[in-house]
Amino acid sequence: MEFFNNHKSLFLTAFLFFLGLTILVAIMPALHNQENNAPLPNAEPLSAEAVAGKNVYIANGCVGCHTQQVRNVAMDKVWGDRPNIAADYADIKRTDFFRNTATLMGTERTGPDLTNIGVRQPSKDWQLLHLYNPRAVVRESIMPAYPWMFEVKDKPAKNDVVVTVPDDYRKDVHGTIIATKDALNLVAYLQSLKQTKLPDGNAPDFLYQKTPSTTEAVGAKPEGLNGKLLYATNCQSCHQANGEGLKGAFPPLKGSPVVDGDDLNKYVDIILHGYDAREEYGVMPPVGVNAKFTENEIAAIINYERTSWGNTGKKVTPAEIKKIMEVVNQEAKK
Repeated sequence: MEFFNNHKSLFLTAFLFFLGLTILVAIMPALHNQENNAPLPNAEPLSAEAVAGKNVYIANGCVGCHTQQVRNVAMDKVWGDRPNIAADYADIKRTDFFRNTATLMGTERTGPDLTNIGVRQPSKDWQLLHLYNPRAVVRESIMPAYPWMFEVKDKPAKNDVVVTVPDDYRKDVHGTIIATKDALNLVAYLQSLKQTKLPDGNAPDFLYQKTPSTTEAVGAKPEGLNGKLLYATNCQSCHQANGEGLKGAFPPLKGSPVVDGDDLNKYVDIILHGYDAREEYGVMPPVGVNAKFTENEIAAIINYERTSWGNTGKKVTPAEIKKIMEVVNQEAKK
């Protein structure tokens, strides 16, 4: 009993017991994980701009509403091609000696998961407009706007990145809206968020798979593909549900000469490889290449666009699109 009456011995024993448990339960497993985890072989490190953008992401509390973890359940498949694994986070370094930003995995999805946002929405123009006012591109969005990341100038400089904002969202702003370095760095970070392919190219199946219906399945037979669903998933964020786009930002598909026209090569090439030949609109990214569209999916999207919003274009078949894809892909390699 003398031991319990000696506070020095009691506190020292408690401290040593706590220290031993800390080494055994926390430190040794952490060191073991460091030794047995490494980034995937083809993982790309963040650029200097993306690293700076990550700091902007942290400073503005983005992690409070967005996760960066695709869980191993079927409902998360919309956020990435596969569940995340430890190797996806193995190359994340401390911000500095005093700060460890960990993995920014987040704990809440008030907004969508961003693990693969660089593939899902690679457009710099869309991301900048979304930062300036999210309602400009997603009417129902509850995300706050970040106007302090932009400047207004009477005349932009040669290297300034101009953000085209629809008139309804400019309020009392007179002049040209310019993206600041913080905005550009943050977008660079978002564009860098892409799931790295596994070395063998095979992605593990998600748990609790739901059997898709013929109207939902993207991999179904051509007649079972839902062009409206494909459009909503891949095109609607820019061109809008009504096909009218956003004036000055994203072109309309309603009444579009490309959609209703006879130049299928141009139409398919735009879906696959994007388009940057328009002065009045931002650059369209290679949506089809990023999403790995097959001829069936492209045909379904084209047929939906050609039969919606008053458009009257002729329907196409996957066989037609397959031949055109071979041609435009060859031209893109030149």
